[in-house]
Amino acid sequence: MDVRQQLLQTWVQKTLVDLNLPSAQGSLSVVSGDASFRRYFRQAVNGTSYIAVDAPPEKEDSHSFVDVARSWFAQGVAVPEVLKADFEQGFMLLSDMGDQLLLPLLNIDSADNLYTQAMTSLIDIAKTSASVGERALPPYDEALLEREMSLFTDWFLIKHLQLELTAQDKRVLQQTFELLRESALGQVQVPVHRDYHSRNIMVLKDQSLGIIDFQDAVLGPITYDLVSLLRDCYIAWPESRVEDWVNEYFALAKQAGLIGPISGMQFKLWFDWMGLQRHIKVAGIFSRLSIRDGKSAYLDDIPQTLNYILQVSAEYDALTEFHQWLNTRILPLLDYDLPADTRP
Repeated sequence: MDVRQQLLQTWVQKTLVDLNLPSAQGSLSVVSGDASFRRYFRQAVNGTSYIAVDAPPEKEDSHSFVDVARSWFAQGVAVPEVLKADFEQGFMLLSDMGDQLLLPLLNIDSADNLYTQAMTSLIDIAKTSASVGERALPPYDEALLEREMSLFTDWFLIKHLQLELTAQDKRVLQQTFELLRESALGQVQVPVHRDYHSRNIMVLKDQSLGIIDFQDAVLGPITYDLVSLLRDCYIAWPESRVEDWVNEYFALAKQAGLIGPISGMQFKLWFDWMGLQRHIKVAGIFSRLSIRDGKSAYLDDIPQTLNYILQVSAEYDALTEFHQWLNTRILPLLDYDLPADTRP
């Protein structure tokens, strides 16, 4: 047990007393870490359990997590309850949503029901207030979109592939990024989780869904979370099924009054181009996690991400030059093959 874990253990024991809860049974057990510097532990307490979070304050700002969690929990979104937060030490005590991720439960037979539940939860998020706690959700604005897409250039192209960018490369990237940015900013803007995928959705004991890892929530494009879910970096589906689910969400959003008189075709374009922006960003993030943070396992998820980028860029005339650029400049630099179509 390292020093911070020992401090967290002491804090949890005192916090349980302060909250008039039964005493801890045994010591903290490791649950997981994630792509950030946060670590999660489980504390058994008299037949139940809680999650203790170690989020070093010099590396993680827990205020956003707590603000979003408390606001969404109060509005009926299925996120963990924050029982106590100590911002100075970087510790939190949360309700426990268990260990069952959505990802391993997804298969041909289960997907329709599980994705319907997940999309219904997305509607719940999209209907929440644009403010959390004392502050407004930050806007998913031009600067943030540009900063995200620059991760592709800086970390995937330059650092991972070691590509020396030519003037032509920069022009193609700039034109593509402008198209994607304008499409995102032109969408209906709603509260957005910003990392809504099968590893951040829990299946609870009653078979309902719980949502985690929402601290980066923003006010942004209505299709962002949907494309994170349906074009997940960790599982792929036949395009016909994805289109059916997009249509289902479109109907749910219409029914909830979230979108006005736009066509299904327009919504699908928003969805496709938002996915392209997201996967461009994610390829950069996975590269950065490997190079900067030593988390090389994330490189295994880049091929599926590139597949999405290639597939979508092939479908729109406005993206033809970008698609050709990927084929001539990027694919020859890969030291691995993109995955065959093994979608379930």
